[in-house]
Amino acid sequence: MGWAIALHGGAGDIPKDLPPELREPREACLRSCLQMGVDALRAHKSPLDVVELVVRELENNPYFNAGKGSVLTSNGTVEMEACIMDGNTKNCGAVSGLTTVVNAISLARLVMEKTPHIYVAFEGAEAFAREQGVETMDPSHFITPRNIERLKQAKEANRVQVDYNTRPIPKDEKTPGPNGDSQLGTVGCVAVDSYGHLAAATSTGGLVNKMVGRIGDTPIIGAGTYANKICAVSATGQGDAIIRATVARDVAALMEYKGLSLKEAAGYVVEESAPKGTTGLIAVSATGEVTMPFNTTGMFRACATEDGHTELAIW
Repeated sequence: MGWAIALHGGAGDIPKDLPPELREPREACLRSCLQMGVDALRAHKSPLDVVELVVRELENNPYFNAGKGSVLTSNGTVEMEACIMDGNTKNCGAVSGLTTVVNAISLARLVMEKTPHIYVAFEGAEAFAREQGVETMDPSHFITPRNIERLKQAKEANRVQVDYNTRPIPKDEKTPGPNGDSQLGTVGCVAVDSYGHLAAATSTGGLVNKMVGRIGDTPIIGAGTYANKICAVSATGQGDAIIRATVARDVAALMEYKGLSLKEAAGYVVEESAPKGTTGLIAVSATGEVTMPFNTTGMFRACATEDGHTELAIW
């Protein structure tokens, strides 16, 4: 048994010719976030603290679709959502519809620790953020030129853009993003310490040109985020497909009820349960296993284990 950590920056149809100026900053962020998480685990920080720390950093990077880099709704606004879960207790917190909160993941943790509820959204979540004194910014802080251009393209093509994928309207038409780049979807982190305690955290800005009020898989326990005493999972991809397949919970259920290994359980869910081209996930087990399967073209991902294994990959 030993500690392990994994993190992701979104999955989808990532073009192999993604320009270096778009690929390298994301790789650098994943590398620094991975090291941050490893250092925290080595310093005996709790897995809950570790996943919050890492996801906060990912939220602060405008190259990822969470926090500062959140994509825009059909009204040109941001609506951020996040979820965090402690595997040992199954305590969890989730938020949606945030427009001013700098780090949605930290507000989700406050919901878990400071309220009798699990999930708070929109005006109520914003009021709770003010009450708790968390850092907020004017909504314009989260609106980047890159995402204004993405929304414009999505509206012109009459589509809702998902991660690196698009859901065409009409069917099977595609329009590339700026310079072949489309905003990545969810960010997430899972971790286990040397005692086998687990935690998961996920955060996102959702879909380009999504309806105002749309909620994805990220804040839904058992869909985009889940942790118990067996494993911790954070999913990414097309949220509606992930919700239908209860992706995160199914990984844990296959381990608990069928006796599958982490790799077998996650592989089955991604290849057999979730539709092709929709889903990726990262997961760690209580015994320090790590897996990062996806059925999309690629997934920005990284992991490290106590025995010295590290990995950073896209395709």
